[in-house]
Amino acid sequence: MAAAEVTAGPAGDAPSPPADGAPADGPRSGVRPRPWRTGRPAGRRSPTGALTPWLFLAPALLLFGLFKFLPMARALEMSFQQVRPYLGDRWVGGANYQQVVTDDAFLAAIGHTVLLAVGQTGGSLVLGLLLALLLEGTARHLWIVRTAVFLPVVTAMAVVAEVWRILYHPAAGGAVNTLLGWLGLGPSQFLNGPDSALWSVMGVGIWRGAPYDMMIFLAALAGVDRTLYEASAVDGAGTPRRLWHVTLPALRPAFAVLLTLAAIRGLRVFTEIFLLTNGGPNGSTEVLMTLVYKLGLERNELGVAAAGSMVLLGATVVLTLALRARRGGGRPTGRAAAR
Repeated sequence: MAAAEVTAGPAGDAPSPPADGAPADGPRSGVRPRPWRTGRPAGRRSPTGALTPWLFLAPALLLFGLFKFLPMARALEMSFQQVRPYLGDRWVGGANYQQVVTDDAFLAAIGHTVLLAVGQTGGSLVLGLLLALLLEGTARHLWIVRTAVFLPVVTAMAVVAEVWRILYHPAAGGAVNTLLGWLGLGPSQFLNGPDSALWSVMGVGIWRGAPYDMMIFLAALAGVDRTLYEASAVDGAGTPRRLWHVTLPALRPAFAVLLTLAAIRGLRVFTEIFLLTNGGPNGSTEVLMTLVYKLGLERNELGVAAAGSMVLLGATVVLTLALRARRGGGRPTGRAAAR
């Protein structure tokens, strides 16, 4: 019994190890606890665990397949055919695509689409940046102003179109024409004029898209290092120079994201045109999406409409990949990043 006891040294010294190799209280040194046995080699994933994420994704993938991927595949097939309901489709090869790239109506619609995309993208980025710079800060009630500015983004497009139709009333007593009269400018026909309709629709798109860009810019501005502003102010840099050399470089990632989203949104514009002008007057606001809609659902030229939609899809994919490549190519790597 005494052999198993731990002999203590002088007062304050650590107890000496037990005699005859008897174990001390607690686990022995160097003995690892037995791991929980799972019944399979360590590092191998369970088949059930590998299948679980796909089970959660299955409903969404099923819906995407039925309502997106299958219709896209069918549209690609139709773009090479003359679609004749109840009579059987006839293969025409690239005739539909040839009509898309040579027909005057399609060429005009493509030009209007590009002009509208460029104008709305640039205008919403500039206006969104100005709003973000004006509304940046930590003031107590600033969130109320930001919420009011952001309301056009969450408002239904049908409501927005009807409001702007009233504001664009072509008579001299219209809301916008009244403001122009105060500035000494004559009344405009806005949506009713072939020369002003496209620009009027572009103004609505900028007004609705700028608040969304503003919120992205506000999130990016929150991550700007404030010490850079203080250091540049100590060096004598004014507000314009601080904006150019500190703020804009810090917002470069936000610009890249917003440029991609706004460009795609501009190429796929449909609702604004459909509700405000429906392509008129005299086709001055006809874009590719509205023309495809009319050809497919009003004139029953489904093959040509499918070819036009494939052209728009290809342009969107090329634009997205080009912007992503441009964004990736602008990142410094290796020693350049370290410098």
